[in-house]
Amino acid sequence: MDWQDEGVVLSVRRHGETSAIVEIFTEAHGRHAGLVRGATSRRIAPTLQPGAQVEASWKARLEDHLGTFTVEPLRSRAAAAMGGRLPLAGLNAVTALLSFALPEREAHSQLYRRSISLLDLLEQTEIWPLAYLRWEQAFLAELGFALDLESCAATGSREDLVYISPRSGRAVSGAGAGAYASRLLPLEPVLKGQGDAGGAEIARALGVTGHFLETALAPSLGDKPIPEARARLVQAIARQG
Repeated sequence: MDWQDEGVVLSVRRHGETSAIVEIFTEAHGRHAGLVRGATSRRIAPTLQPGAQVEASWKARLEDHLGTFTVEPLRSRAAAAMGGRLPLAGLNAVTALLSFALPEREAHSQLYRRSISLLDLLEQTEIWPLAYLRWEQAFLAELGFALDLESCAATGSREDLVYISPRSGRAVSGAGAGAYASRLLPLEPVLKGQGDAGGAEIARALGVTGHFLETALAPSLGDKPIPEARARLVQAIARQG
């Protein structure tokens, strides 16, 4: 069995003296792991950094084996990530969440393309927080936990949508909330795509998407904790004010 595909390195875990088990997210083959021999060498080690874009060739005797990767560098994002606290936190959060949540060897082509576009914006720190929020909304939707913000879950109205049900992820209007308003999540306008937003509002919106990562996505994966890298990113975004 063998294939070739382009992808982004998600994680690198040392294996033995000189090898590593590497996870790569590719468009056609999804999140895929393989053994890279000589991974600690001066030639290969700089290529195997989370966020790096690589050309990967995978081989195994049988399809269900771990297999081996050979990788060739296409684009490094190390310089972009080291450009400040926000880019580094952003790269770490995106790669950690993809590694955390994606089913192994299952293609998610649209999410792959979105993820590459997001990582390519790392150096544009003024627009990156909003781009990340949009990516996280798409990430939830891709994995089956989309927020439905078009109409009120209680009345069907499309007006005065100011809350989100913490259970269903559906919007709720002020009139529809009634006595339950205190139990609902705030629906920040930025979640509905209404205009630009500063770091504080985006951080509040990420508090909402984070609720569904923790209460819907994580339980579906066996209650694994959400990667701490995401919390560090939200803190970095909030500091932008």
